[in-house]
Amino acid sequence: MDETCVKAEQLLNSIFESAGFDVRASASESELGCLLAIDGADNGLLLNQGGELLDALQQILNQALGRSLPKGQRIVCDANNYRAAREAELRAMAEHAARQVRATSAAFVFGPMEPGERRVIHLSLAAEDDLSTESIGEGNGRRLRVSLKAGSAQ
Repeated sequence: MDETCVKAEQLLNSIFESAGFDVRASASESELGCLLAIDGADNGLLLNQGGELLDALQQILNQALGRSLPKGQRIVCDANNYRAAREAELRAMAEHAARQVRATSAAFVFGPMEPGERRVIHLSLAAEDDLSTESIGEGNGRRLRVSLKAGSAQ
């Protein structure tokens, strides 16, 4: 296993220990980079508020150690398969938006989203020849718009 991944596991477990959380991270390599699977009685704390704490820990680890990973790879923190479930939910939302745009010819704008969540929707709809996606807005208010490509009106 990559040395950076081992360091990320050690750092995350140190944070949990210092905070008194009853959870433990175990690292493995994935196609995305380093996956830190978190398990324990306090998993729910990490997943409250839409996984904000889980996202914050992931951000800290990527800021501290992410530069040591090969280009295009990153550190991903997951608890109770939250990431996989959220990705499936985002893909379903993308399909719903695509149906809506095709039915009405009007653009569909999602609410504010994290960059990683916008990316899942962009990628989900990338192969759709008649649709385009774009991120709009600034900072924490950044949204994603799905619209028909010019000349694709039905």
